[in-house]
Amino acid sequence: MNARTAVVVEDDHDVGDAISQLLDQAGFDVTVARTGGEALTVIGEARPDLVTLDLTLPDIDGVEVCRQIRTVSDCYVIVVSGRTAEVDRLIGLEVGADDYLVKPFSMRELQARVAALFRRPRSSEPGPATAVTAAPPVADPVPDADPTSMDGCSDLTLNRGSREVLVSGREVDLTRTEFDLLAHLVGHPGVVVPREELMRAVWASDFVPDSTHVVDVHLANLRRKLRSAAGSNQWIRTIRGVGFRFDPCCP
Repeated sequence: MNARTAVVVEDDHDVGDAISQLLDQAGFDVTVARTGGEALTVIGEARPDLVTLDLTLPDIDGVEVCRQIRTVSDCYVIVVSGRTAEVDRLIGLEVGADDYLVKPFSMRELQARVAALFRRPRSSEPGPATAVTAAPPVADPVPDADPTSMDGCSDLTLNRGSREVLVSGREVDLTRTEFDLLAHLVGHPGVVVPREELMRAVWASDFVPDSTHVVDVHLANLRRKLRSAAGSNQWIRTIRGVGFRFDPCCP
């Protein structure tokens, strides 16, 4: 079995070496990039499973690096940055990062976050599609169930095996986190799902990002993409003060 690969993007040699050593001990084949340009070259060639990304780089801002990563890869991206303002966290997540870790941090915390990400599904094999209908709520999604037929109530199809989402037959490009959030909501149609439940379900661990704003940002990006693909359709409703509800038969 091939080792997982990781790219550590960090211009601080001490921090970069510490992260590299941690990931190496965890079984990753690690490459360290000291600039944004070097990182994009390495990531384009190596197709890593994981990237840790500092935002303050000597050539290209890390936000732009993350944005460009998302044009070529769906690898896990953990931003590791000294920028502590909430707006920086939100921007990092908006451009496709899966998690955001503020410096200084412990190696144990980084290890926990990496482990949580890799507990999430990473299937690239085709599988059965789930056409969203007005069926009653179910306790859990059933990935291996036979595809259900469209009943005219929704134009949204979610395929858990291939991790594809189609709106009116056209694929919608979602990040890994956006897909996982949508899959969980689709699996509980008509049910209000609290933010905390989404965080536990998507990050697959009791160790989750330290703010429910993470969920809000990813959901906002997801809804924008679905709205762009479907026009006026809006399947995901915000229930103020509680969480989100997926409505297959949105008006």
